[in-house]
Amino acid sequence: MGETPHIKDFAVVLGGSQGLGLATVRKLLLEGVPVIAVHRDMRKDMKHIAVDFAALSNGSTPFHTIHKDAIQEKGQLEILQEIKRILGPDAKVRLLVHSIARGNLKPMTSTSQIPTLSEVDFKITGEAMAYTMYSWVKLLFREGLFASNPRVIAFTSEGSSRVIPGYGAVAAAKAALEAIIRQIAVEFAPQGLRANALQAGVTPTDSMRRIPGSAEILEHTAKRNPSGRLTRPEDIADVVYLLSRPEAAWINGAIIKVDGGESLC
Repeated sequence: MGETPHIKDFAVVLGGSQGLGLATVRKLLLEGVPVIAVHRDMRKDMKHIAVDFAALSNGSTPFHTIHKDAIQEKGQLEILQEIKRILGPDAKVRLLVHSIARGNLKPMTSTSQIPTLSEVDFKITGEAMAYTMYSWVKLLFREGLFASNPRVIAFTSEGSSRVIPGYGAVAAAKAALEAIIRQIAVEFAPQGLRANALQAGVTPTDSMRRIPGSAEILEHTAKRNPSGRLTRPEDIADVVYLLSRPEAAWINGAIIKVDGGESLC
């Protein structure tokens, strides 16, 4: 069994304002885990995000938000200083959750005026949704901010290994993310760090609805899933919490399907 987490130690959720990230923030706070939610959202989305965050701030568990870019180096360093200020001299980061969903959804070929994927699209999407996973592990480790036996969790999808129209850049990023998680799991294992990825079933989030043909995908999946419903963000958040527990200390480098059996059908 792993070491019991210190009650003051925090979870850092990158992309914690919407979808799976927000559900994870809610679950962790409910279970008494202090949270720092890092996000960068458009102004038009901030009104409802502020309402969500205000409700989460009403509880007794510490909750902090940082509205900065977690992708570019300048923003990362600014966020790092904020995290240090919040942690103070005694607290550490016990859990890092990567839920950044920023990428380009375009086809590779088109017979109309619809733009097609470019090399820049692949670069932008991969940087945001895959490479920042390692950037943040490296930053927190270098600064000595991880608690003992910390956990790192990323969100992937079935698109990492099967074709979804218009999903090419994100598919490549998810495949890279899974490879990075495996590498982190092995190379940081001597330091007690555990890294895993959760492969969510098709989940009706805003990010999902941006995928071309998402309505048809959602309808088909609801019928395909043997559990009789779509995956919910709360399903994923529950497993994040399970993996953060001391009892999960021997799970490392896994790609865990959280889909109610959907991928079997």
